[in-house]
Amino acid sequence: MAHFAKSPVPRFSAEVYQNPYLPEGGREVHAVVTVTATGGGTTGGRPVPAGAGLPDAGVVIMVDCSGSMAHPPAKLRGAREATAAALDAVRDGVGFAVVAGTHRAVEVYPGDGRLAVADAQTRARAGEALRALGAGGGTAIGSWLRLTERLLSSTGAGIRHAILLTDGRNEHESPQELRAALDACQGSFTCDARGVGTDWEVKEVTGIASALLGTADIVADPAGLAADFTRMMETAMGKEVADVGLRLWTPLGAETVFVKQVAPTVADLTGRRRESGPRSGDYPTGSWGDESRDYHLCVRVPAARVGEEMLAARVSLIISGPDGAPAGPSPQPLSQALVRAVWTDDVTASTSINPQVAHYTGQAELAQAIQQGLDARKSGDTDGATAKLGRAVQLAGSSGNEETAKLLAKVVDVVDAATGTVRLKATVAEADEMTLETRSTKTVRVKK
Repeated sequence: MAHFAKSPVPRFSAEVYQNPYLPEGGREVHAVVTVTATGGGTTGGRPVPAGAGLPDAGVVIMVDCSGSMAHPPAKLRGAREATAAALDAVRDGVGFAVVAGTHRAVEVYPGDGRLAVADAQTRARAGEALRALGAGGGTAIGSWLRLTERLLSSTGAGIRHAILLTDGRNEHESPQELRAALDACQGSFTCDARGVGTDWEVKEVTGIASALLGTADIVADPAGLAADFTRMMETAMGKEVADVGLRLWTPLGAETVFVKQVAPTVADLTGRRRESGPRSGDYPTGSWGDESRDYHLCVRVPAARVGEEMLAARVSLIISGPDGAPAGPSPQPLSQALVRAVWTDDVTASTSINPQVAHYTGQAELAQAIQQGLDARKSGDTDGATAKLGRAVQLAGSSGNEETAKLLAKVVDVVDAATGTVRLKATVAEADEMTLETRSTKTVRVKK
């Protein structure tokens, strides 16, 4: 079992990449902010009272046990083995539970409305409970999420994480019920979502992961579940700082156009803003371990004359309040960085695009082109699909996104990558198309 060293103080750094120069009257300022975390306390900066007996982290695994998981039997067998493998990676002292999901949610272990504390005995008991899992019933993922939220809220753990596995569509509750469950769970825990096989809905699974600041992926072959679950749990055990918010302050007269995470995946955070003070808003980023992420922000500032300069935005990393609520107007920032605007009549300076900004603008367009191309293909729009997927091939090649280029090559025949000239393949394996769609938001970083 993996063990993770802890550092008592979170350490973050933020670095801004931008071209600050605008032409006279120019208003839009773009910047990429690279945020790097080098560890921290597992309570996310909120101390747990000595002797409270509370775990430093809590995890819940949601296993689809609907009737379709029995066809073929390898799916449910793989899910049981994967869950047991993930529990083996849970650190001693971490709270955990297993939920069986059908048209309702049932606690498989420990079953008393709370989390068990991980040790050799509780893992063994959980393994025994997993062997009794059977398949039957429907699928109502919102109920699984709500039970998970109750279980994780029962502990004072700083890091609260879940893993969700499904093999089918959410057919036994309305989209509105699932959306309401996601809204209720936002800020309470993060969630990685996985689809096994090819009978599930990509937008449903990726939507769950996006709403709960987790990852989404396909595991086409159930034999790959155990390795994937182990990796996810090891990553979760490496998280050391909970509920980090990206705070954006803008001066009077300025407005935020968008805030997007652009690496390691594209995720639009603009609509997740919570006001935190005069001209200040917080954007949730979830839990952090030793890692680095990139954020692309665009701010619209008041127009100014040549020679003038202003602070366009101040970016701070802060610990959010409970359930992702703003931490108040004046928390001690973990790190901060400044975005500038300088007006010039130097045409070369004002028309130059920062390499990081250009790269991630292309990566966001790549993700969008793949989604639009696949949607067009499904609707029978051959010309639209060819144009969009051709553009995606061009962007993947020019940015060095080799993994996405390989996935695209399973859906289209590439005639000329540089110009984006492609032909749609006559037949495409469903797993290949779903893999491309699920992984379309994965990006590569700028080559330094």
